[in-house]
Amino acid sequence: MTRALIPFSATTLALLAVPCPAVARDYGQHGTVWSIAEPDLLEQIRARLARLEASGETAKLNAALQRRTVAKVQRPDPVPGLAPATTSRSWTFDPTITVDADIKDARGIVIIARGTRVNPLDTVPLRSPLVFLDGDDPASLDWAAATFGKRHPKVILVSGAPLALMKARKLRIYFDQGGTLVRHFGVKAVPAVVEQKGRVLMVTEHALKPAPARAS
Repeated sequence: MTRALIPFSATTLALLAVPCPAVARDYGQHGTVWSIAEPDLLEQIRARLARLEASGETAKLNAALQRRTVAKVQRPDPVPGLAPATTSRSWTFDPTITVDADIKDARGIVIIARGTRVNPLDTVPLRSPLVFLDGDDPASLDWAAATFGKRHPKVILVSGAPLALMKARKLRIYFDQGGTLVRHFGVKAVPAVVEQKGRVLMVTEHALKPAPARAS
């Protein structure tokens, strides 16, 4: 049997035959060397808090936070984007929802199947109108009291001081924090009223003052 030979040049063979020793050198020390020291973050925080406590800053911060919290409760941030109604308008709001998953009772029996359309008004009617008001507008408050007083409306402010008005008006008053309700019903101006009409809700923005006349 003839073996195949791979030709090597003399130079290649010579390179392969020469060993390559590993060389290690000590280059000495250049410059100053410090040990690694990482500060303890928790210890820094504790020290900072201790200094604040000793200087009285902690008490000042707590007092300032308490004042801001009380101020927010007494006068929450007004709902942005609302204006006094200059034109009355009404529309219907259908609260019907489509159930996206089976609703089961405690025994696992399906009581409402997925895909069923459910109108909450069929089981929980809106017995009192929802009246959205600017709490800083006394005329709106007087109008609501005169118009809906005997129907025990749920007065919901979009601006103003609810606690002070509760005390002054002897009413239970709510506040639409963040404008969740007015966005849900599509309210753009106040005063606005939400009432039940059959199986839908009627939403009405009431213009208490006529719109300013346009210059011809």
